[in-house]
Amino acid sequence: MKKWARRAAVGLIGIFLAIQFVPYGRDHTNPPVLAEPVWDSTSTRELAVRACFDCHSNETIWPWYSNIAPISWGLQNDVDAGRDELNFSEWDGSQEGDEAAESVRDRSMPPAQYLLAHPSARLSDTELDALERGLAATFGDHDESDED
Repeated sequence: MKKWARRAAVGLIGIFLAIQFVPYGRDHTNPPVLAEPVWDSTSTRELAVRACFDCHSNETIWPWYSNIAPISWGLQNDVDAGRDELNFSEWDGSQEGDEAAESVRDRSMPPAQYLLAHPSARLSDTELDALERGLAATFGDHDESDED
């Protein structure tokens, strides 16, 4: 049994080392900021920077562990998906910014797994409410009932 456990451990270490050579998840570039929304206040922008910008802007702060596979793969995927959905650094007015307020309102953003690794992004209920109101004021708040 000890021999089996040792071989398994060596195998797992070998796999871990091998996947470090997979290039995906290592392109930690931040494209230039092209345009930002006209924020309703500096407070809204500051809260968005704390809670949203790592995934939803070109101003991502890449932590040291973002270079270690398979963590790097998940982080790169999250940032790519976040920028595709809403990118505060490439604002052209056509993005669904009002959905950001809704995501904060229903507490689906920022996601729990992000908050575990980024305690500074953990906003109080008061801050979350202020961020939601600020995003709604910045982007407009469109209820689905208004679209009938």
